[in-house]
Amino acid sequence: MEKPNSSSGGLWRTQSDQLSKILGDAMKSPVSNEETKEVDSYTLSRKSSKNQVLASPGRSGTSGRNAHIKRGKSTQMKFDFDEVSTGAALSRASSASLGFSFSLAAFTMPPDEIADSRPFSDDDIPEDIEAGTRKRFQTEPTMQIYLKRTMQDMICQFTEVTYKIITKGVTSTQEKYILNGINGSVNPGEVLALMGPSGSGKTTLLSLLGGRLTEHTLGGSVTYNDKPYSKLLKSRIGFVTQDDVLFPHLTVKETITYAALLRLSKTLTKQEKEKRAEDVIYELGLERCQDTMIGNSFIRGVSGGERKRVSIGNEIIINPSLLFLDEPTSGLDSTTSLRVIELLQDIAENDKTVVTTIHQPSSRLFHKFDKLILLGKGSLLYFGKASEAMVYFSSIGCSPLIAMNPAEFLLDLANGNMNDVSVPPELEDRVHLGNSGRETTNGKPSPAIVHEYLVEACMSHVGEETKKRLRTQTSLDQEKTFQKREWGASWREQYSILFMRGIKERRHDYFSWLRITQIVATAIILGLLWWQSDVHTPKDLQNQAGLLFFIAVFWAFFPVFTAIFTFPQERAMLKKERAADMYKLSAYFLARTTSDLPLDLLLPIIFLLIVYFMGGLRLTAQSFFLTMLIVFLCIVSAQGLGLAIGAAVMDLNKATTLASVTVMAFMLAGGFFVKNVPVFISWLSYLSFNYHTYRLLLKVQYEHISSVIEGIELDSGLKEVGALAAMAVGYRILAYLSLRHL
Repeated sequence: MEKPNSSSGGLWRTQSDQLSKILGDAMKSPVSNEETKEVDSYTLSRKSSKNQVLASPGRSGTSGRNAHIKRGKSTQMKFDFDEVSTGAALSRASSASLGFSFSLAAFTMPPDEIADSRPFSDDDIPEDIEAGTRKRFQTEPTMQIYLKRTMQDMICQFTEVTYKIITKGVTSTQEKYILNGINGSVNPGEVLALMGPSGSGKTTLLSLLGGRLTEHTLGGSVTYNDKPYSKLLKSRIGFVTQDDVLFPHLTVKETITYAALLRLSKTLTKQEKEKRAEDVIYELGLERCQDTMIGNSFIRGVSGGERKRVSIGNEIIINPSLLFLDEPTSGLDSTTSLRVIELLQDIAENDKTVVTTIHQPSSRLFHKFDKLILLGKGSLLYFGKASEAMVYFSSIGCSPLIAMNPAEFLLDLANGNMNDVSVPPELEDRVHLGNSGRETTNGKPSPAIVHEYLVEACMSHVGEETKKRLRTQTSLDQEKTFQKREWGASWREQYSILFMRGIKERRHDYFSWLRITQIVATAIILGLLWWQSDVHTPKDLQNQAGLLFFIAVFWAFFPVFTAIFTFPQERAMLKKERAADMYKLSAYFLARTTSDLPLDLLLPIIFLLIVYFMGGLRLTAQSFFLTMLIVFLCIVSAQGLGLAIGAAVMDLNKATTLASVTVMAFMLAGGFFVKNVPVFISWLSYLSFNYHTYRLLLKVQYEHISSVIEGIELDSGLKEVGALAAMAVGYRILAYLSLRHL
């Protein structure tokens, strides 16, 4: 094939000439109904467009312009002949005449010439998504799932969904509807965008579609292949929350690998699961940062775009049939946002169903979506193809008067803002009548009137067509679609994986310089205050007993307030992973509580090595190791109380207050301050782990001196050990039941 001129101007003129010719032919040739039905399938459209990709010609040449053309992919343009046939390209061109910026369609080339004119192969493209180039994402095929939302609206007689919240006051109960009459459908191979202003119900609708809201206040039904939501679907649905809920101290590779080990089928070996995690990391362009910690606002880690891709990788690792994303571009720049949306397109092209909420996308992002749902105050304002949204609103008399981003125009309408927007005659009549008293001072209709008009227009123009589509939607047999629910790993494997993940995540906190400094400084101060104390006299014994009581109080107080933060801080992660059926709650709870034990044992050893010998306590190996064992048993019991309080309250402020009062009561009843406790409150001492720990420490240190120390009769110590063991187990059972109830 003859190489074209290397001048970029010549390239542009050639593309423009062929573009004009193709668009002219398309406008002249009529399209039959049968042809329209055939090309209306989105999967067919995507496949045809993929075979009509034009790469920048002219691989040879070293001029500055050609070097710029070869380095970027900005000159690689696609022309979708199916869209021209269906009139989609014509609607875009007509909308562009109103001042909108739409994507440019380029000319097509024969397949044999495309291969010759490609400047570089896919293998030559670096995978740095944020740098502007990316590798097309490939996933394995899955069973197609058609998602339908069907409801009966008694007022408008449309299929719709409603969701309300009930606010209970002192004297009255109020109901507030978050969603009113939302209906629609999305098929495999499509990307559906839920758009609307803040508070319009986008996240609520997404949560309903993803099965995350199942309260009784939900009206209607959500069906998948004409079947309602069930737990069997959890393994086929991926849900990416708006906030990236990730462990900050784990690396990118560790995060995705643990997700693969927990979520992939147990029929795969560990090596196969790890290989799948590596493939996902490579496909998402995360190989450069795979050994970098995730980080958070306090810990330096990966960038925002990389963190978002890690969240997506945790969900696509299972090759889901449906993928839901809540604000995937939130906090990202326009270029990174575009790469994320292009990634979702690649996922959808593999017969996946993708549904995402979006707040205010750029014009480039807007035209990447296949379908669009526009919400306003919980009501449906538009449902249909995203490329036909501008044509629809122009047909009801709402057209922009200046050039603006289509997304901005739609959000203005959803907010009832008619500035720089043509006012339909019906709305003008309502304003001129002036009977409602809701018109604005500048002559424009009020947001309430605009909202009513748009809802009525949607019902009359879009509702019937949507209802017809829902009736003719393809359904699959449930036995072929949904497999039997099964866990990705056995209970023992879940425990082992979560145990190792817990140690890797929390070792940074346990061995931080601040915590070590706190323990060592406290131990040195105690050692200096009780420097080489002895027990030659009763007064000396009483003085040294104060050191033992402080050790019992310190290692009861410290673990309680450390364990309180455990479940409240991990609540979002627990909720996210449990909603995806990653593991059983019992495996998580046992792994979470036992993974702290090895870490909790090291700091007390350092503490006792300093205090024990500086304070002049009994210098025998048996006494030292028994003292260490008693302190460790006290720590386990105190941790159980902290876990129970944190799991029951799940609010850090309330939990801290409750724990302070409880620990103070246990300390006062510990037997050091008050010797003769009144009978009506003496039961409190038996619930105090300070009391039992103090008695055991006295026995270990002074059993060779006397059987009664400080008015406390020392026995065998079995009751105290049994009481501490019972509290260690009992408090944890309460914590588990609280989590189960939550």
